Amino acid sequence: MKKQKMFWHIFMYLPIIFSLLLAVRVTYINHRQSVALGPKLPGAPTLNANQRVMLPKPQIRSHFTAAAPASLKPMLRWNKVPGAPVYELEVFDHDKKIYSNAYVFVNGFNLVLPDDFASKRITWHVRALNLDRLPMTEYSVMETTYVNPKLPAVQYPIPTVNYNKGNGTAMLYPVFNWLPIAGAKEYEVEILSQPPENPMGTEPSQYRIGQGLSETSELYDEFPRFSTTPLYWRVRGFNEMGEAVGTFSPAKPFVTNPDKPYTVGTLGDSITHGGGALSYSPADWEYDYQYYLKFDTINLGLSGDTSATMMERFEDDVLPFHLKYLIIMGGSNSLREGEDPDAVIDDLETIKVKCLNNDIVPVFLTLPAINPANIFRAFQEDTVDNWQKSFAKVNAYIRTQRHIDLSTKLPEKGVLPTYYATDGLHLDIEGKKLMAAAINGQWDEAIK
Repeated sequence: MKKQKMFWHIFMYLPIIFSLLLAVRVTYINHRQSVALGPKLPGAPTLNANQRVMLPKPQIRSHFTAAAPASLKPMLRWNKVPGAPVYELEVFDHDKKIYSNAYVFVNGFNLVLPDDFASKRITWHVRALNLDRLPMTEYSVMETTYVNPKLPAVQYPIPTVNYNKGNGTAMLYPVFNWLPIAGAKEYEVEILSQPPENPMGTEPSQYRIGQGLSETSELYDEFPRFSTTPLYWRVRGFNEMGEAVGTFSPAKPFVTNPDKPYTVGTLGDSITHGGGALSYSPADWEYDYQYYLKFDTINLGLSGDTSATMMERFEDDVLPFHLKYLIIMGGSNSLREGEDPDAVIDDLETIKVKCLNNDIVPVFLTLPAINPANIFRAFQEDTVDNWQKSFAKVNAYIRTQRHIDLSTKLPEKGVLPTYYATDGLHLDIEGKKLMAAAINGQWDEAIK
């Protein structure tokens, strides 16, 4: 079968982004002041600019004991700290620091100890940092990891995505996340129609139906994946010479079944697709508003969408699921890039008509404010000067339709405070929770 490619998302360039951020770092107190000056809305805490707010320290998830030690290439793991874009790791041999890394972008690290490492154990701890390279947490409790140089080092990326495990955890355009391995400069994701005939192997499976490459620890699939039976994915690493590093990971299932009786779908751009805080993708469910809804949905969002591309893919991506309701949120990308708001309104109106012609009830979401300075800081992308006027015109149209008013929970006027979206556009955990709270609270009235 012909191989299908996948596209590289902006988050693939996080190391470059973070190096740019260092050049425009601001002080911690100024960041906290910008948070404190945000509008006081239901469910939104207000922080004192003079307070130092620290989150709970990371909890260690990997434990290697004297009875069950690791090889000289242990995978060190800890829980995700909500909103943390990066972590700092320190490793010790007795009292001597032997390794440190303040650019760990996921909640795990594949440490490599030298072949002649003489100690039987190491100790290590980790903490979360914010965009300004300042601590968001204290260091974790010091963890002792026992190692045995005689054990073979079996390396493979560790998948961190669990699809179909709660509301909103099925998506048409899946995203694949994993913990990277030492020595790998590129990763290959393989999509399978059945479990592989060569689990933990080094060669492609005969059941391969899709494939994509990534230079980081995530990959966004640009192809819609739906099937009445489960699909599977796995990942492996390659070194600079293009040689395989270790084996494929265990294969993980995911199901996006058009025959499942989904009642509600969500159509939109990356705000709908999910993700936030720069380092987290749509497959980090806590960054998806659908995860917090009181009902299940099928996520039809696609990162990078404009109102025009949402309209264009309606027949292919919406109709196969036989929905009763479609939650629609779009236009932010179009408007911040200078698209005429009347053109965006025409696109949304066309989507509405397509819904009605197919017995689907369209429910629009109003557009929250954005933060152009933070968008530029994160993505080096400019926003047109008149974005607020354009957003207001589109929101005025939305309020003439069946809709959910997100301004009851999130700011619509002014500039979006950093507290809600680190990168100025993609709402973080609290922002997604507030989106869901607005939808849950207004849903019954909206669909009457």
